[in-house]
Amino acid sequence: MTARRIAVVTAGLSNPSSTRMLADRLAAATVRQLSERGIEASVDTFELRDYAHDITNNLLTGFAPAPLETMINTVVSADALIVVTPIFSTSYSGMFKSFIDVLDPDALTGTPVLIGANAGTARHSLAIDYAIRPVFAYLHAQPVSTGVFAASSDWGGAGDQVAPLASRIEKGAAELAEAIALHAEKAASDPFDPSSYLGEGRSFGHLLGGLAGE
Repeated sequence: MTARRIAVVTAGLSNPSSTRMLADRLAAATVRQLSERGIEASVDTFELRDYAHDITNNLLTGFAPAPLETMINTVVSADALIVVTPIFSTSYSGMFKSFIDVLDPDALTGTPVLIGANAGTARHSLAIDYAIRPVFAYLHAQPVSTGVFAASSDWGGAGDQVAPLASRIEKGAAELAEAIALHAEKAASDPFDPSSYLGEGRSFGHLLGGLAGE
């Protein structure tokens, strides 16, 4: 079976950041879950803070600088996506939203997505469902049922959530691994069915002008 590719996009601002920590743990858990299913997977991780100027230039000019173009192509051609954003003012960060704005609305169609978020308090945990999940519904992606939220207290102990952070990570990762496995099985059973391919073959031409045949 062809190895699966997972793209990880993290919108943390500091270095190091708890956003990146959560992203890394989600990715590692997903790779482990896939391995248990006999599926190899590689991970490409991108911190949006490294592309902040390029994203701004893309919004201003309508064209992506080369590093951003390469990153976007990797993200939209991946078999699955893990996204993690800090919560500011009860919603996703401005940098995260700006990145979403430079994507073609159809670029992530059918792509399984695991959503993560972090904030100082667990009071913001519902932001995943009322703020972030609708974004990926608009993009025609397929977010898994479990979103993983981490409050500051989760990193120092059991936290004040119903389940410990480690359990929530494993649950979200298992759902994403299952979604990837289902798509892999479909592709193996009918390799000529275009709907079997998650992101394979998408190009930046598709992003710029919806050129599906590029």
